[in-house]
Amino acid sequence: MKAPKSKSESKKPESRLSVKKRGAPAERKAPAPKKTKAAAKDPSKPKRPASAFFVFMEDFRKQYKEKHPNNKSVSVVGKAGGDKWKSLTAAEKAPYVAKAETRKSDYDKNLQAYNKKLAEGKDAEEEEEEDESDKSKSEVHDDDESEEDEDEDDE
Repeated sequence: MKAPKSKSESKKPESRLSVKKRGAPAERKAPAPKKTKAAAKDPSKPKRPASAFFVFMEDFRKQYKEKHPNNKSVSVVGKAGGDKWKSLTAAEKAPYVAKAETRKSDYDKNLQAYNKKLAEGKDAEEEEEEDESDKSKSEVHDDDESEEDEDEDDE
């Protein structure tokens, strides 16, 4: 027969309920440094194409403004457009999806041309930098040092 447990033994916390101790501050991960400036955007880079929903919204905004000329709220138009889009069937969405796909293919072509132009520009810049780096290497003039040495010798 086992001896009855004392109150101190019965109140031991279970391992799954125990609180984990935190490590020393040195063990904690340091927060990531905040970015001070975002990378500069290239204004000549082509814009991403609109999705099928936004192509639909272009037409829907015009229709909604005709029906509700006094409405100034953008959010109301957006909510109404979203509700209308959800209620459309796949067949009704098809023309908007087709327009979005054509815009995407045009965007892909423009982006490839942009990337090619950018790559060519970087190659030209790298060549210029190499030329400049060769030219910018300073030559050591022994004349300056010899004059200083002569001045020291005179003293």
